[in-house]
Amino acid sequence: MNLPPALARHISPETRFRELSGPFRLESGAIVDSPVVAYRTWGQPNRDASNAVLVCHALTGSADVDAWWAGMLGPGRALDPERDFVVCSNVLGGCYGTSGPLSPSPGGNGRLGSDFPRVTVRDMVHLQARLLDALGIERLSLVIGPSLGGMQALEWAACYPERVEAIAPIGVSARHSAWCIGISEAQRQAIQRDPAWLDGHYPEDAPPRQGMAVARMMAMVSYRSWDNLDSRFGRDRASDDLFQVESYLRYQGDKLVDRFDAVAYVRLTQAMDSHDLGRGRGELEAVLAGIRQPALVVSVSSDVLYPPHEQLQLAEHMPAARYEVLDTPHGHDGFLIDLEELGSLVADFRRDPAPARKAVAG
Repeated sequence: MNLPPALARHISPETRFRELSGPFRLESGAIVDSPVVAYRTWGQPNRDASNAVLVCHALTGSADVDAWWAGMLGPGRALDPERDFVVCSNVLGGCYGTSGPLSPSPGGNGRLGSDFPRVTVRDMVHLQARLLDALGIERLSLVIGPSLGGMQALEWAACYPERVEAIAPIGVSARHSAWCIGISEAQRQAIQRDPAWLDGHYPEDAPPRQGMAVARMMAMVSYRSWDNLDSRFGRDRASDDLFQVESYLRYQGDKLVDRFDAVAYVRLTQAMDSHDLGRGRGELEAVLAGIRQPALVVSVSSDVLYPPHEQLQLAEHMPAARYEVLDTPHGHDGFLIDLEELGSLVADFRRDPAPARKAVAG
């Protein structure tokens, strides 16, 4: 895929691109013809590829696990390429090489933009399954991911129970809450009310920068915690008329504009809002009870976006779940920061996936 230079430089040269033949039907009924999947691998499959581990990334992540989860990947770590065949693909609807809004429009006249249809987390998982089929991987020893990645891990267990031996959803819920949907919609409105939006079609050199920056600033507040921002910035000032926390948020907003596409951001937040394990399957508790694979369910103790009671719900109803807490002051993003502790939880689970303690609701 011919990506804008500002985005292409964020894709590792080791990324591979696989075009999957034939049409790919979304839950909505829309068709993506011959979808392309950008992916990376580490390690080698064993004789029957039974050592495959699928890592699923979060909202603005990519297939570059070695960049955003470096403390989890490597010799002797929770994800060990000397033992595991680790696979990670950029999600459907993203902007790092997999089919999405930056895909060329029919006839090659520009990009699809908002003409790329809405997708769901299940669509993402079904496309990953097509990729794994093409790679000759029939079973996964583990599906692991945080946030949006955790949604994918849960959907893998529900959609393909015969292919998944264990899952590790981190900092995620069984269904997207009104709280999360509201935060996402506020971000989308910031993007879509930017004058440059123009119904999701804009020149590569003129994206809706202001709207994207504001959306990221909103997101960053929800990704951190009161303690994290207060201890880091307090009421310190960057200048006479600017608090340090304001400067930090502006920096984070401007940085995302340079590495992410606005329509992809809208489509992926909409996909996250679609997340509901019970949708079309029955009562949520019964669906969770049907997920019988060993599961490591991890709460981030200071997470205000997906608070621990949501992971407790998962662990209480999944019969083979182990519940653990990543004790961190950093908020939702603790799964990207406290990697030694998280890695230890995952490594312990992989050595012995039996539930260590059962969650108690309340």
